[in-house]
Amino acid sequence: MKSLGIAGTDPSAATAPHRPSFHGSGAVAFSTKGEYGVRLMVQLGRHYGTGPASLADVAAEEDLPRAYLEQLVMSLRDAGLVVSTRGAHGGYELSRNPADIRMSEILRALEGPIAPMICASDDPGHANTCDRSARCTVNILWVRVRDAIAGALDAMTLADLVPQRIVTLDAPIEPATTLQGATTS
Repeated sequence: MKSLGIAGTDPSAATAPHRPSFHGSGAVAFSTKGEYGVRLMVQLGRHYGTGPASLADVAAEEDLPRAYLEQLVMSLRDAGLVVSTRGAHGGYELSRNPADIRMSEILRALEGPIAPMICASDDPGHANTCDRSARCTVNILWVRVRDAIAGALDAMTLADLVPQRIVTLDAPIEPATTLQGATTS
């Protein structure tokens, strides 16, 4: 059977897990840059304090294309969110604590200004690009949508998406001793 270039049409091809191609196409949507970049940052957040993580490991863990992560990490590095280390044990790590990195910073670095419509961009350079802005009464809707999205992203940090690490102790914890003269029930 001749393949038409559509995934899953060739029965002799190896079966790979099907992942829906939906990455947002509704009224307000983020691209794969935003989605994959956030997943990359969460993985780096999980490695925070343990040294650099390789993009190959992150790509394998998240089932993402390494070449695409290499492009995304450049935007994150340019925004000052990640730092790179060269060498055998090199890779990427967060530039600061996950609790100090707002999700709005990450998405702006990956997607650009938050703007449900160009007239409501949070980038001052885009503020006057619409020729209707002087007489538009709908702009307030787009500004409120922008502010709601920006508020939600500003209120959440990367630490909110990174699960807490469970620390195990090698030795069992000794029961606390009572102080002399203290009464016990």
